Amino acid sequence: MAKDIFEKAEEAAATIRERIAAVPRVAIVLGSGLGSFADRIEQASVIAYTDIPHFPRPTVEGHSGRLVVGTLAQTPVAVMQGRVHAYEGYSPEEVTFPIRVLGRLGITTLVLTNAAGGIRLDLRQGQLVLLSDHINFTGRNPVSGANDERLGARFFDMTEAYSKRLRLLAHSAAELSEGVYLAVSGPSFETPAEIKAFRTLGADLVGMSTVQEVIVARHMGIEVLGISCVTNIAAGILNQTINHQEVMETGARVQGQLTNLLTALLPALHRGI
Repeated sequence: MAKDIFEKAEEAAATIRERIAAVPRVAIVLGSGLGSFADRIEQASVIAYTDIPHFPRPTVEGHSGRLVVGTLAQTPVAVMQGRVHAYEGYSPEEVTFPIRVLGRLGITTLVLTNAAGGIRLDLRQGQLVLLSDHINFTGRNPVSGANDERLGARFFDMTEAYSKRLRLLAHSAAELSEGVYLAVSGPSFETPAEIKAFRTLGADLVGMSTVQEVIVARHMGIEVLGISCVTNIAAGILNQTINHQEVMETGARVQGQLTNLLTALLPALHRGI
């Protein structure tokens, strides 16, 4: 008989437990071009996604595909160095499977980072923005279909998808703006007309990840903090084209800023559990 998602997640989590010294309660997912933060982890156990049963493998530059578990600022943490996306050919269930695994591992606080296009006119390239809410324009919800009560309730609240408590902690660590993130399926960047429409809908940022992961995290009762790096200005705002290399270069430029923020935040996140 084929294994269900719960059984697969349990098997993957068990494999990770065998490779680490202590199970952390905080996890961080690093987005495009932001992966070098994981190099700061001390006493690290590094596990390739290919060594974790059922784990999807990233195919995009800037997503190396490693789980790094160790300590930073004397805080135990699990760091996903890269994620997969629907545009790579993965289903919503596969995209969010690592979050299921982290939940079964015992994670209660999840920090999701991503590279995003800036829609709101006051946002600048290289800026870090806390996510206050999201709009799901991917066309899919990862918890559609039969529900497994072992993972979460059939119906669950999304009023505070991005924890207000965690955002207050982040504000105490750095001066940050907040914004609403709109997720599309990609991989093409958006048209100027789409960006204009998204702004009308109330979106401040646009990207191709995060939202489905947040839905699954909240389904499992995991508290979420979202951070976008504005790696490019969205289409039609500036008279220039958009390319992935620009995303990567901007991500690399803000590595220090992101690392400082996460390092300052981790002890507070751990204490608050």
